[in-house]
Amino acid sequence: MMESGVPVCNTCGEQVGMLNADGQLFVSCRHCNYPVCHHCFDYEIKQGRSSCIHCGIPYSDDEAAVAEVEAASGNHMPLAVSNLNPAQDAGIHARNFSTVSTVDSEYNGDSGNPIWKNRVESWKDKKNKKKKPATKDKKEAAEIPPEQQMEEKSQSGEAAKPLSRVVPLPKSQLAPYRTVIIMRLIILILFFHYRVTHPVDSAFGLWLTSVICEIWFAFSWVLDQFPKWSPINRETYIDRLSARYEREGEPSELAAVDFFVSTVDPLKEPPLITANTVLSILAVDYPVDKVSCYVSDDGAAMLSFESLVETADFARKWVPFCKKFSIEPRAPEFYFSQKIDYLKDKVQPSFVKERRAMKRDYEEYKVRVNALVAKAQKTPDEGWTMEDGTPWPGNNSRDHPGMIQVFLGNTGARDVEGNEIPRLVYVSREKRPGYQHHKKAGAENALVRVSAVLTNAPFILNLDCDHYVNNSKAIREAMCFLMDPQVGPDVCYVQFPQRFDGIDKSDRYANRNTVFFDVNMKGLDGIQGPVYVGTGCVFNRQALYGYGPSIPTLPKTSSSCSWCGSCCCCCRGKKPAKEKDLSELYRDAKREDLNAAIFNLREIDSYDEHERSLLISQMSFEKTFGLSTVFIESTMMENGGVAESANPSTLIKEAIHVISCGYEEKTAWGKEIGWIYGSVTEDILTGFKMHCRGWRSIYCMPLRPAFKGSAPINLSDRLHQVLRWALGSIEIFLSRHCPLWYGFGGGRLKWLQRMAYINTIVYPFTSLPLIAYCLLPAICLLTGKFIIPTLSNLASVLFLGLFLSIIATSVLELRWSGVSIEAIWRNEQFWVIGGVSAHLFAVFQGFLKMLAGVDTNFTVTTKTGEDADFDELYVIKWTTVLIPPTTILVVNLVGVVAGFSDALNNGYEAWGPLFGKVFFAFWVILHLYPFLKGLMGRQNRTPTIVVLWSVLLASVFSLVWVKIDPFVSKNDASIVAQSCIAIDC
Repeated sequence: MMESGVPVCNTCGEQVGMLNADGQLFVSCRHCNYPVCHHCFDYEIKQGRSSCIHCGIPYSDDEAAVAEVEAASGNHMPLAVSNLNPAQDAGIHARNFSTVSTVDSEYNGDSGNPIWKNRVESWKDKKNKKKKPATKDKKEAAEIPPEQQMEEKSQSGEAAKPLSRVVPLPKSQLAPYRTVIIMRLIILILFFHYRVTHPVDSAFGLWLTSVICEIWFAFSWVLDQFPKWSPINRETYIDRLSARYEREGEPSELAAVDFFVSTVDPLKEPPLITANTVLSILAVDYPVDKVSCYVSDDGAAMLSFESLVETADFARKWVPFCKKFSIEPRAPEFYFSQKIDYLKDKVQPSFVKERRAMKRDYEEYKVRVNALVAKAQKTPDEGWTMEDGTPWPGNNSRDHPGMIQVFLGNTGARDVEGNEIPRLVYVSREKRPGYQHHKKAGAENALVRVSAVLTNAPFILNLDCDHYVNNSKAIREAMCFLMDPQVGPDVCYVQFPQRFDGIDKSDRYANRNTVFFDVNMKGLDGIQGPVYVGTGCVFNRQALYGYGPSIPTLPKTSSSCSWCGSCCCCCRGKKPAKEKDLSELYRDAKREDLNAAIFNLREIDSYDEHERSLLISQMSFEKTFGLSTVFIESTMMENGGVAESANPSTLIKEAIHVISCGYEEKTAWGKEIGWIYGSVTEDILTGFKMHCRGWRSIYCMPLRPAFKGSAPINLSDRLHQVLRWALGSIEIFLSRHCPLWYGFGGGRLKWLQRMAYINTIVYPFTSLPLIAYCLLPAICLLTGKFIIPTLSNLASVLFLGLFLSIIATSVLELRWSGVSIEAIWRNEQFWVIGGVSAHLFAVFQGFLKMLAGVDTNFTVTTKTGEDADFDELYVIKWTTVLIPPTTILVVNLVGVVAGFSDALNNGYEAWGPLFGKVFFAFWVILHLYPFLKGLMGRQNRTPTIVVLWSVLLASVFSLVWVKIDPFVSKNDASIVAQSCIAIDC
């Protein structure tokens, strides 16, 4: 029987025991009295660990106890550790586990704490012994955790101030906005009460259809509106960032950043566009040793490789020119094409001369790249060969080995002035038949692994190949959030808005997406952060690895609300602990696991090979990250970096290994870590998983746009782009990651944030009620019926109030967001255009693909345009997506003509009801007007097949309705029939 009052060893779980026959209790450390038994203490001393595993104070301070232990006899079994238990929740990474499965209780305490948890501290002690003696100040600084150093560093001068601040909207703007939203919601409830209680018996089917459609529209409005409840703005202070991390006379302490640029087909994505993106990255205003650019060529095209060779050579001239004269933007194609005074703010006398020389060099560079493009138009029968005569490994784009080439950086290449230049790496992952490669998401995950092996920057910025850096200080803007010790620990990514070049001034098809980027995203920033939109985003690498945020959760008694994040008035009181059901206990356990920091892994590079293999085997990281020790070690370095002892040639071999086509098999890649697979819109899915883990994101909108890209401006390509986005939303809706049910167990996703994600996956389904609603005016005009009964005074007030509340909401959003009326109107128009075309096809294609395995592709055939300005805007391309909106337009025009004809025949009394129906029809036609303009083109050239199909469908539809319910009354039907007998058809 155990004696009462005797402590239990925290290592093996046995009684601590007595030191001698006098009954004196054994104490291993007389400073903290940490309970460790005699045998475990003996084992620690024999292993050379002379410091307390709890407080870290050397045992040498109590030499008597150590001497007595060393004199004692008894051997301890060697350490044997088994793997971790499999994760019950796939979203929890092994790093955050707090329980282990072992073969002997010797390796676990009663509380489940593993013995190797304490071994890590001793490994750090061994590392300190191996280090050369340093000054007293340096030793003290090394013992202080980086977070504490960061805080102490910022206690003086400009560096003591915050790097950013939240700018809430003034109450004069926010209060009326919220009031109008609530009033609109109340009016909607009263409106639906009236609609439901006042059916139209003469047109019951039309009335019921309209009510169902209106209810869905109201539901969609709620999903879209309430996530904009707390919009905010943010300000950054780059000067304070420099004062804190770039002190004069000291090396820069800014965090390193790995840039990802992905491309597939250089014939569709011109190499010059990709090259400009790369050049703008290499010239960014950031320490050169902190920047690495990785270019993923997922098509393994020799044209991409050769153009990157030319780009690397030209970068040696372009980068120093940009930094010398501080030019913006730093993409040469867009810099030299600016129609502005390029001499503004330039004071160096040599600027004009050097600019002319640089422009000439760039034009020569363009000629060389264009020559490569012209050469690549026709592939030789024997395939491409490199300069040394060997065949190009990527001749078969679907069956080729992995390829990596480092152009700049560690190869010793410097710019023309002899300065260091950022690293540039070409990557083409291995592809073999029979393997699933997951398109862009798979390519991005390959870049994550390669960059982790070669540079391992703690932050990653991904860009599409056509998005160049427009603001050279954009990275510093992001670091104001990510490197701020008060803000950064729980930030998974910083998203920048997308801005575009080459769009017509009227923005006919809402390509700029101004309402989304300037209204919706600001609203989300006030909740848990903006959604990830696929480009222009700076990631915390640890968030991509599936880790949870490294900050403690709030106490369970906190008044913080998962709905609004701040108040307690909207929440019911929580149940006492005794009344919690199993689901709540399970959720609390998951929260504890997510926040359990088992050990500090920042210095794993100092461990010997045996210790590394022991730790990696202990954590079973192979099942999560794959069979690469080098990569797994990199995931343990929260502050990034590569081991000093790493051999570059060995790292390249390891990088080739981690991009092999079979590396991801039986791992968590694409499931819980990296870019998530399962949807063509992997961006939404990836950000959603991070938010479910408790991370938050930041929306950064610098005055000068951070990045700019290109967008499809002709009608067919724009609809095809929208079709792809909508299809991705349908895939998420039909997957296990659907926001309607995924992530409830953790309780970390705020309700308004979940509402926003639900809106991103259900909006394509709006196409079904929208098409029905757009056909209702034509049906009413053709049949002489209407969906609304004769209006009373109360009904008139409700309709007027609803109309005014819609206008007021838009006006107040204009006031606080700064978007224009034209932008909101264009957004409204394209919501209808996309809803009755691309979204409809996405719904059917998504269900066919996910349920029946049928993958339907919509081919787009291009016709050429002739105009120089915005030539692409007027290009006509045939696609089946054009048929539904064209049909709706024709049907409504036919209905308007039929309605006026009927009113002329029936006299003055028919004109009153006609105006309501015609207004309804013109509402549809006005929303589809940009589509009509795009369909006609500049010279009114519409594809014949579109016209034929649309007229055919409209005619059939009209004739069917006329047959079912003709304009003549039922009483006169027999007379008309008798008069028609005499007509010889």
